[in-house]
Amino acid sequence: MPAGWRVVPAKGAFIERREKSGPDDVHLTPSQSYGVLPQNEYMRITGNRVVLNLEGQDNMKHVEPDDFVIHLRSFQGGIEWSGVAGKVSMAYTVLTPRNHEVVPEFFRWVLKSEGYIQEIRSTTDQLRDGQSIKYSTFAKVPLPLPPVDEQRRIADFLDAETAEIDTLIAEQERFIDLLRERRDAVVSRAVETGPLVASLGLVLEGMKDGTHGSFERTGPEGGFPLLGARNVMGSQVVIDGAESYISQADHDSIVSNGYPRRGDVLLVIVGATIGKTAVHERDERLSFQRSVAFLRPAEALDPYYLWLQIQGRKFQDELRLRAKVSAQPGIYLGDVAGIPVHVPALEEQQEIVGLVRAQTQRIDRLMDEAAHNIALSKERRSALITAAVTGQIGVSAGRAG
Repeated sequence: MPAGWRVVPAKGAFIERREKSGPDDVHLTPSQSYGVLPQNEYMRITGNRVVLNLEGQDNMKHVEPDDFVIHLRSFQGGIEWSGVAGKVSMAYTVLTPRNHEVVPEFFRWVLKSEGYIQEIRSTTDQLRDGQSIKYSTFAKVPLPLPPVDEQRRIADFLDAETAEIDTLIAEQERFIDLLRERRDAVVSRAVETGPLVASLGLVLEGMKDGTHGSFERTGPEGGFPLLGARNVMGSQVVIDGAESYISQADHDSIVSNGYPRRGDVLLVIVGATIGKTAVHERDERLSFQRSVAFLRPAEALDPYYLWLQIQGRKFQDELRLRAKVSAQPGIYLGDVAGIPVHVPALEEQQEIVGLVRAQTQRIDRLMDEAAHNIALSKERRSALITAAVTGQIGVSAGRAG
């Protein structure tokens, strides 16, 4: 720890705000990506609808500017700084600086740093998505406290450095969007020619979605991953270790009712990523949640051609039109089955698959390179924040020392 820095108990830096909200307080939504925003602004930016707490509007917690909010996913993404006044759910914990030695702009970075998030996770092995971190849990992790002037210098340094990194990331994301548009155009031209021969359901051997049940989560040791929409990545099924796990008995119960087999086409049918798709190329029996459907092509339908057909603009537009929107969008299997598809002869399907692969190979490579650059930039951003807020780099001169 650098000279002049102290390590203080969390309770020495922050107290819990228990003040009840007032009648004019704006409803706030804390999020990992955007911080604390008025609920209407959050819905405008993200396009996501928030379940409104209409009955409990008078039973909420007040938030002041420069307070921090512990929300239901803080064990994943840290604690959010609020730049505005308002109110939040009673399920959240509101923190306010104890005195002027605590600079909110500095702790905005500390409480979102990867090192701090790991420390919060280590305080309990029972935290899961949807469960809150209480003030007593927050108090278990001590906090760095540099001199006030140094806190401000570090905050200014990180504001500037991360803004540059974020600009680079945004440029790479825009490049990926352009490449994806080009790829979509290639796919759509290839699979959307000729008459619409049939509704999808007529050219499938069968279709099913994942489990609708609720299951107790276990640890990865001896458990089985319960997969969902997030595991359909880059046109394949990816198991990366971040899954939730269930017991063998629950896994056996789920797969006894059906599971995807090699050659099935997976389709995300619930959530913000409706329309993501992959050809299943694994042999093991995997448990899936209801957010993913398994489409089993009949003999006259090539799985990779169906996979391309689903990626086409017409099919994606049909999915969006037929989706039901509530707290999160979803589409029923029957509505998926009714989507019209182009089904030429099997030999022609396979020729189209080969042609599209040849035309999209370079596009896919460029997209992979851009995604890799984004991942490296995010790693650098995270490491820079952790190093700055723990004194591993000096920023007195406005740059890493």
